[in-house]
Amino acid sequence: MIRFGPAGIPLSCKGRTLMDGIEDVHALGLTAMEVQLIRSNAFERLPDDEEIGRSPSELETDLIVQINRPEGKGYTPFNDPDEKIRSEDKLVVLESGLCHSYLELTDMAEYAKDHDVQLSVHSNYYVDLSGRVEMIERSQNNIKWAGLICDALGGAVVSTQLGFYGSKGRKAGSELVIKHIREVRDWWKENKLSPLIGLETSGRQEIFGSLDEILSAVKRVKGTVPVVNFAHLHSRENGNLREESDFATVLDRVKKTGEGLLYTSFSGVEHHGGNELRLTPIKRGDLRFEPLAELIVQENHEMTMISASPLLEHDAIYMKVIFERVLTRQVSKVEEIKEK
Repeated sequence: MIRFGPAGIPLSCKGRTLMDGIEDVHALGLTAMEVQLIRSNAFERLPDDEEIGRSPSELETDLIVQINRPEGKGYTPFNDPDEKIRSEDKLVVLESGLCHSYLELTDMAEYAKDHDVQLSVHSNYYVDLSGRVEMIERSQNNIKWAGLICDALGGAVVSTQLGFYGSKGRKAGSELVIKHIREVRDWWKENKLSPLIGLETSGRQEIFGSLDEILSAVKRVKGTVPVVNFAHLHSRENGNLREESDFATVLDRVKKTGEGLLYTSFSGVEHHGGNELRLTPIKRGDLRFEPLAELIVQENHEMTMISASPLLEHDAIYMKVIFERVLTRQVSKVEEIKEK
């Protein structure tokens, strides 16, 4: 089965909540939605009297992603939504505009499951795992908070970019990225989060994320999977995704390391000199969906295809229509052969 869906709440959606988005995705005949954690702000505060003795999962307001509890000379962090809050704790609250509590996330998870909409989450777009210490810590936290949200939503994967190589150069910068995403993975395991960590291909030469780098990182850090952003990959490789065989080479390599999950993103793109300039509607630019659709039908790939186009749901539907046309032609050919 292939699932199509937008990277965010559909543009045509009259409401702007996640629940509205899930409802619209289903109404449009789509079966996936990537929740965008584009902007988030975490701040620390003391608990209110009515919160003491309750857990973050029980609160109607505020999404508490971490409880910092004084122990000895420091604080011990707790990320379990079912941990009871004590009066001496400090609470880390996430403001993202996505939701107000774990209770809302649980309701949305049930609604999405009932309507066959597969949810996933994209962490903040600005991530730097090889730069300054404070930026690395903030980036790691953003991925962690995305993991907590995705887990509560019953999502399959948290997709994240990984950041620049930095002043230390490509090799040293890459090693820092691997080191710091492994630390996130270890935290993930400690907190028993179900979603996989998706490492996304990048569209610029100075940013970690060539296909080789992503596949190598996934092999070195268990619990991660490759996320193929075709527009990014096409840009980085100077527009080399043109024929069905080009896409086949990519997917054959990805399937060997993806732990059974084939998660991808598609849009049109303008690029120059191995660098992405901007994403565009699919009908613009030189990255065509038809060759990929032919491949998917022939090889019966199980995958998720997220539209990152500026047209979001319009291009998600466009890809679905192209796929169904190709599938119909393929079925007709098989029937003709049988008749002969």
